Amino acid sequence: MKNGERVANIALAGLTLAPLIVKVDPNLNVILTACLTVYVGCYRSVKATPPTETMSNEHAMRFPFVGSAMLLSLFLLFKFLSKDLVNAVLTSYFFVLGIIALSATLLPAIKRYLPSNWNDDLITWRFPYFRSLEIEFTRSQIIAAIPGTFFCAWYASKKHWLANNILGLAFCIQGIEMLSLGSFKTGAILLAGLFVYDIFWVFFTPVMVSVAKSFDAPIKLLFPTADIARPFSMLGLGDIVIPGIFVALALRFDVSRGKESQYFKSAFFGYTMGVVLTIVVMNWFQAAQPALLYIVPAVIGCLGAHVIWNREVKPLMDFDESKTKDSGETNSAKKVE
Repeated sequence: MKNGERVANIALAGLTLAPLIVKVDPNLNVILTACLTVYVGCYRSVKATPPTETMSNEHAMRFPFVGSAMLLSLFLLFKFLSKDLVNAVLTSYFFVLGIIALSATLLPAIKRYLPSNWNDDLITWRFPYFRSLEIEFTRSQIIAAIPGTFFCAWYASKKHWLANNILGLAFCIQGIEMLSLGSFKTGAILLAGLFVYDIFWVFFTPVMVSVAKSFDAPIKLLFPTADIARPFSMLGLGDIVIPGIFVALALRFDVSRGKESQYFKSAFFGYTMGVVLTIVVMNWFQAAQPALLYIVPAVIGCLGAHVIWNREVKPLMDFDESKTKDSGETNSAKKVE
């Protein structure tokens, strides 16, 4: 773990726990939490091999439509079914998903203290009556899943905002770490589509805000406020993960060239600007804002301006992570500081 990543991890943990002890301005909390989460996820994504899940151009084009269908389905479920029933089913789903995400997030910190064979030796477990279905895991993953299971049980029973946030941060970090856009072309398609998606569902319909308020699951981060009428400020996980995987791609592009993280800095600066602008506009109009409306142009604009300034548009647009050789990734990953 690099020094910068270690400091970011400590700062993120401290910032998450801080509202339990001292009053933290929710606007500042939103900005710092979002930016630290993206930073941590980006550096965790730099590995000897690219992230396993790569998105194609076709997937990127379909994503806003699939997301819209899921969002509308949830809205209709909350409208016509009992909110408690829907949330009970979703809690069960996120209980399992939370254990997986939290254990994967904790694993790098835990495995260094365990025997090497616990980290390397795979155990295969086959489902009864469905022998073709199997799961592979290590002893280290089992150890990491123990605190994750107890934590998710606490979340399911109490639904405390802190438990919600920790699970949400684990989802964000794992999403940025494990997902790859493959190329900047795919990233531009995805961000452009979700830019329109976010504007439409927030400004032109009550669907997004209604689902966010009704959905009692860690799909959003909650930041305590001093306002009794509005006890929490909210930030959707998509506003962190979607731009985050684009910023992470910029970092891995720098790494693949064996150079300093120059384009990562531009993309990360753009993300920070976008989050700050979202908070400013939200407070100015006292209304919910589609964060991607501000984050997407800021991220693409800052990165694009830097690339044009350096006259390196073609190398960046030609970059395709799915075609990167493992040997090249291994050598370049060693150069990240």
